[in-house]
Amino acid sequence: MNPYALSILLSSLAVGTITTLSSSHWFLAWVGLEINTLAMTPLMTKTHHPRSTESATKYFLTQAAASALILFSTIMNAWTTGEWTIITMNDNSSTFMLTVALAIKLGVAPFHLWLPDVMQGLNLTTCLILATWQKLAPMSLMIMINHQLNTNLLITMAVLSAVIGGWGGLNQTQIRKMMAYSSIAHLGWMTLVLSFSPNLTTLNLMIYLMLTSSMFLMMTTLNSTNINKLSTSWLKAPLLASSMMITLMALGGLPPTSGFLPKWLILQEMTKQHLGAVSTLMAMSALLSLFFYLRLSYAISLTTAPNTSNSNMTWRMTHTQMQTLPMMITLTTMMLPITPTLLAMLN
Repeated sequence: MNPYALSILLSSLAVGTITTLSSSHWFLAWVGLEINTLAMTPLMTKTHHPRSTESATKYFLTQAAASALILFSTIMNAWTTGEWTIITMNDNSSTFMLTVALAIKLGVAPFHLWLPDVMQGLNLTTCLILATWQKLAPMSLMIMINHQLNTNLLITMAVLSAVIGGWGGLNQTQIRKMMAYSSIAHLGWMTLVLSFSPNLTTLNLMIYLMLTSSMFLMMTTLNSTNINKLSTSWLKAPLLASSMMITLMALGGLPPTSGFLPKWLILQEMTKQHLGAVSTLMAMSALLSLFFYLRLSYAISLTTAPNTSNSNMTWRMTHTQMQTLPMMITLTTMMLPITPTLLAMLN
């Protein structure tokens, strides 16, 4: 893609998200979401492949439907309450429609079906943007109006997301689809605690962004998109492969990695709210996700190809890219000891 066009599209992505984050008026927030969608669609089609065109079409149609529903629900709320400000969603039916629309934007179950297919047709860099940056604007709107959302609806969507995110990734061989289901499961955990403690949702979102970013950056460096390619990564870069294994354990929520921190705090909050059955179901669904992370870890560490890889970067890695990767890997593994500091910052 032309570097000028790329810079304009990336700037538009940033402007769209920042507009939504800084707005207090529903129409301005909607405009930010639209700028985001319109900037993302050309980025998806830059590889000129039928799969990427299909992904871009699916993404555009889904996001357009969600945007229309957001605009309709906010107009309906303005009609009944006379208010356009974000924090005054007092009409129940408008709030219900808005929750559904934001869930479609995020890819929360049962509105998740577009996400794995769209991510499978994209290159790894665009997948990274879709799985991380594109979650910021809709999730910030959910956090802003958390006190007016229907708690039962959020809990239902959260449990469905965690179960489907774990179940859907079990039989996959493509890592992009696995990461899509991983995203759905993590969004379930964020949605679960949204009504009770939005600070924990923010913490979970921050850690999810770090874990997913480091995972996609490592996949880009190793040029791995499926399990077969991943099994030769130990020959290419043993240190990076072992770091990827630790990152996968963090995504699964194993201590003492950073991924354990949000799951532990969310389950603690749920038991305080006397939701023991929901907590048990969420913990069991996390085991489903952990299974396919362990599958990937097994492929990286214990499955060495009997012959040398024919990749063009078997013996030497280029050092000109991924300067942020060491910092991301460090944050992935070492944030658990500073839990009290993080909680103090959020409160």
